Amino acid sequence: GTFVRPARTRRIHSHLLRRDNIAPHDVPPRPGGESTAMNTTAIKDVEYEQPTAGSDGAVCSTKHAWARVPPELSQEERARLKERIRRLLKEKNAVMVSHYYVHPDLQDLAEETGGIVSDSLEMARFGRDHAAQTLVVSGVKFMGETAKILSPEKTVLMPDLDATCSLDLGCPIDQFSAFCDQHPDRTVVVYANTSAAVKARADWLVTSSCALDIVRALKDAGHKILWAPDRHLGAYIEQQTGADMVFWNGACIVHDEFKALELELLKKEHPGAKVLVHPESPAEVVALADAVGSTSAILKAAREMDAKEFIVATDNGMMHKLRTLNPAKTFYEAPTAGNSATCKSCAHCPWMAMNGLADVARVLETGANAIHVDPALIPRARLPIDRMLAFTAALKSGQPAGALVPHFGAA
Repeated sequence: GTFVRPARTRRIHSHLLRRDNIAPHDVPPRPGGESTAMNTTAIKDVEYEQPTAGSDGAVCSTKHAWARVPPELSQEERARLKERIRRLLKEKNAVMVSHYYVHPDLQDLAEETGGIVSDSLEMARFGRDHAAQTLVVSGVKFMGETAKILSPEKTVLMPDLDATCSLDLGCPIDQFSAFCDQHPDRTVVVYANTSAAVKARADWLVTSSCALDIVRALKDAGHKILWAPDRHLGAYIEQQTGADMVFWNGACIVHDEFKALELELLKKEHPGAKVLVHPESPAEVVALADAVGSTSAILKAAREMDAKEFIVATDNGMMHKLRTLNPAKTFYEAPTAGNSATCKSCAHCPWMAMNGLADVARVLETGANAIHVDPALIPRARLPIDRMLAFTAALKSGQPAGALVPHFGAA
């Protein structure tokens, strides 16, 4: 496999800003000395990687790389908001679609009200097939965009439209299109963690739960692959399938932080523990795993494996569901760089953390934070998503999914 140009990082500094109508471009590059009075929200700086734009060494602006830190709510506030959301969901013919990495309150409430908690593949399928005319997607922006692409007639609301993803940020459409143009003979396969515009440039979309099956089928049909944006997941797929792949050089700020040396030390402390790893993690961490897979695959492994203890290398938002479904088992977080200046995420996505009960109630009440995708983009962006959903549906029902992959030259 070949990587696109080396990555650089840039940083924005932590600071506090007033909560009212914060927009990414309003964030100054360093602390502005504002008061930390009651009506303020902490803004966390987030470092992420992007390929260089050219030989001059310039990188894409990182001014949007920040995240709000939501306030902690009291038990009474949480109970009051949950009751309000339950009422609004009924009134608005709406359903909650939550990712495994968001706050436990948003996971539990989704399931209690007839919604879903799942990985991005099942979120996409559920939103498309559910009768509700309004989807409240708790996760990051690409998940809301995917829901809108699949259901353009529905209203898709998100608690915070600024909740983004380092993989999406690190794969701007202009540079990505130029990269694709350099490899016209390759089938473009992109991960779900990308913008609508990048999806519209792709031949296939995949999630971590179906990437291996789809790339293996493409390889068997003679395709050479251009993969974006996560280099770790791409390298894992290449190693597992033997496909001919070139990679975009992106990384998830959460999974990229897991450390093999510290993981080996933790394994020595818990010799009976099985290690469960998401394939967005670095190769040396994946090599220590007893099971590698998507969030849903990690849940399945925890349920089925004959062990009482597990070390888990994925976003620690997963711990809620793992512990709820397996109360007799013990789960430990895999080590990152630690809670220090060198830690970008400390095993929790800062953008997933922006989703909160108060904002879910607010958007249901007001219709704010509706996702908009350029209508001209939707048919082309939907094509790779529909291919993925048809492939995975065939796989699930025991049909020959490989038949859905055209032999090279026919795509």
